[in-house]
Amino acid sequence: MSHEGPGEPPTDRESPVGAPVIRGDPSVTGQRPEEAVEFDPDDPESLETAAQTVRQFAGDAAGEADTVFMLRGAAACAALVRGEGSYKAAAERAGGEATVAFIRKWSRVHDLPRSIRKHVAMGEIAPTAAKHIARVAGAARLQLAWAVLDHDMTVRQVRSVASDVNDGTSVENALVTEGITLGELTMELPPGIYRELRRRAALEDVEPDEIVATALERRFGQG
Repeated sequence: MSHEGPGEPPTDRESPVGAPVIRGDPSVTGQRPEEAVEFDPDDPESLETAAQTVRQFAGDAAGEADTVFMLRGAAACAALVRGEGSYKAAAERAGGEATVAFIRKWSRVHDLPRSIRKHVAMGEIAPTAAKHIARVAGAARLQLAWAVLDHDMTVRQVRSVASDVNDGTSVENALVTEGITLGELTMELPPGIYRELRRRAALEDVEPDEIVATALERRFGQG
């Protein structure tokens, strides 16, 4: 678990490695909890299942289009690494086309916070984009993920931003390079709320987004 500070949202996985938190949520994947495979890195039999799953996952890249298959494969990668103690040992245990790089990338996707994994499972963030989001750490993960949702970023753009961030550029500046403004999104408000927002903004001589930001700061306890 990691937090940027008191009250900040998690930027890493908080649930146990291998647990089918998203995969077992029928509202997200359509899969019933009892159908979701759980990988226990401390159980030899479960670890063997994880190794077999990783081998199959690595040999079927086309399966990335199936979110349940993809999430299960990522979970198996993470559990195998935890159980074997290293990426190298995990790759040797899985065999086949499962390389160290492959297992590392998908283990990182499994370690993304639930708020991001949910959008990956729903197909709103492509698995290939998620792998690049997982390359960055801390709040940058959340900021980049939400930018993907709000601006329909391509995988190439996500990869470029992730690389710039890891080279020391802020997420905001890295996104600007791609023509994207961090925090910019389109919202639809009920007519009455919209009318009052515009009226208050005019009377207070401020932009509507300033009123919205202030209200949300209070709502989220950050004011």
